[in-house]
Amino acid sequence: MSVDANANANLDQKVLQYENFINEVLRSDLQKVLQQRDSVYEKISQYLQLKNSIQRLQDATSHLKTDVDLGCNFFVQAEVEDSSRIFVAVGYGFFVEMNQDEALRFIDKKTSQLTAFTEQLSRDSAEIKANIRMVMEGLRELQGLSDLPESRRRDVF
Repeated sequence: MSVDANANANLDQKVLQYENFINEVLRSDLQKVLQQRDSVYEKISQYLQLKNSIQRLQDATSHLKTDVDLGCNFFVQAEVEDSSRIFVAVGYGFFVEMNQDEALRFIDKKTSQLTAFTEQLSRDSAEIKANIRMVMEGLRELQGLSDLPESRRRDVF
């Protein structure tokens, strides 16, 4: 009888370890990957907004009127006489002066690079989700539970 109770206690301990692994490691890793992917999507969005602005500048006249934020939401009207050259953030706090065509080419390269990175992050998140599912199936087998019907299943995250 003590062997059976010892086996049940050992099984409960293993189940608890696997549940902790899912909750503390896999789910936090998944959350980090998804947050990183969202931040990359945000960067892509900013570059595409810049691309649209540059294309509007190319279609517009030579003078550009805009509002400039001085800080603390104080804006002043400004007029840019020559908008043929602009400064583009290339990363790590560095800005490079480019003409509009160079900036458009840079934006196309940068967005394609960031899109490839988001695809990799999506693959990583799918792999983590698969690992969570595999560990949960292992837990179900350890506990001797029946498989959930397809209609009651839901995504891990």
